[in-house]
Amino acid sequence: MEYDTAVKVQRLSAFSDGTRGGNPAGVVVGASLPSEADMQRIAAEVGYSETVFAAPHNPGWRVRYFSPKQEVAFCGHATIALGSVLAKVEGTGVFPLYINSGQISVAANSDGTATLTSPSTHSTRADPALVDAALDLFNLALPDLDPALPPALANAGNNHLILALRDRARLAKMNYALEVGARLMREHELTTINLLWAETPQRFHSRNAFAIGGVLEDPATGAAAAALSGYLRDIKWPHDGRIDITQGEDMGARSLLRAEFEQDSNAGIRVSGSTRSMAD
Repeated sequence: MEYDTAVKVQRLSAFSDGTRGGNPAGVVVGASLPSEADMQRIAAEVGYSETVFAAPHNPGWRVRYFSPKQEVAFCGHATIALGSVLAKVEGTGVFPLYINSGQISVAANSDGTATLTSPSTHSTRADPALVDAALDLFNLALPDLDPALPPALANAGNNHLILALRDRARLAKMNYALEVGARLMREHELTTINLLWAETPQRFHSRNAFAIGGVLEDPATGAAAAALSGYLRDIKWPHDGRIDITQGEDMGARSLLRAEFEQDSNAGIRVSGSTRSMAD
């Protein structure tokens, strides 16, 4: 299919719960990518946590992601939104995506659901100084943390700091100073700080601070879900190859993410969810 050279932004919410919730993303599909300056300007004008830009790149698509403040190496919810758009114009299927860090893919269906396969994952224990700084940021203390899930740096294309809490009520109280959080995240090259609570070994509740992108909280973060899954795989958590994540509930944007993965540490994580038009 030939694509218009004019920039048209489509707005979808990814990882939605039926006709509500999810994380809004801008999607721009064109004959070629706009200039970097224009992509940054468009993302700032759209104002969502990320806008994704895609152009044909045989045998798939060249893809870049921008938050209102800066380019992002990988964004899960925008990838799900892009898959939904591509399915509408290209037909359902698996679409190879060439992002800055390599190749991934998204499989999209006619019902608005899509599944991304993330970059490879890796994780390590978080530096104690970083953990202390993050606890101060959120007005938390070491006893608030779940000892079964030690603080970790997890990566599935981006770095995410994982802080698992002992109880759901503490997660609901998440709050922090945006500028202080942004400085901490810039200093340690973090894309999000993922606060979570494990309801069961396969069911998690999550909140993702995204100060570095100019947003206090992300309602659904596919990249963080993939990074968390890789971390659980690394520590031999009893995940049975799948976890379900509810995110954004405390900010009024309940979002549902499912991650499925093999035990092979070199394999990407499959993260699935639904999309809806922002006109819904």
